[in-house]
Amino acid sequence: MNKQPPSVIDVEASGFGSRSYPIEVGAKRSDGARFCRLIYPLEEWSHWDAQAEQLHGISQQDLYEHGYPVYQVCRELNEFLDGETVFTDGWVVDYPWLIKLFDAARLTMSFKVTALDYLLNEQQMENWHLTKQSLQHRFNGRRHRASVDAELIQLTILHSQAQSKTRQA
Repeated sequence: MNKQPPSVIDVEASGFGSRSYPIEVGAKRSDGARFCRLIYPLEEWSHWDAQAEQLHGISQQDLYEHGYPVYQVCRELNEFLDGETVFTDGWVVDYPWLIKLFDAARLTMSFKVTALDYLLNEQQMENWHLTKQSLQHRFNGRRHRASVDAELIQLTILHSQAQSKTRQA
């Protein structure tokens, strides 16, 4: 498994519906560098779902105490991922949250976000959840946060590709 991994992004949010907003963004680049920022919510971002909080473990108080301004998060993320194509295992939700974030900052993403489907073949996608679950033990005890999730996604991609090559050999 010497192949350089793809860059990956993950977003945690205030809830699961259309009124939810991004509260944390994490990325892991192909060179191993990490980015993770809590996001200070805008005044108009008020939807909060207790079930989502149970999942990611980030409270509204965490955002108010440790969150970074929307504009700063977007500017730093653009610098970190400039020109990259980053992959997400939750494109259907992560991409809209990133659009909401960058729209609020009135900035354009300097990177491209795309779904895993463009990176993995059908067999790899079919085995995705089992592969990810089998690697989860390495992350037990670590908080469910965006950059940790990005690292797990990146590792799952590499293992999915390696397993596929092993089966073909």
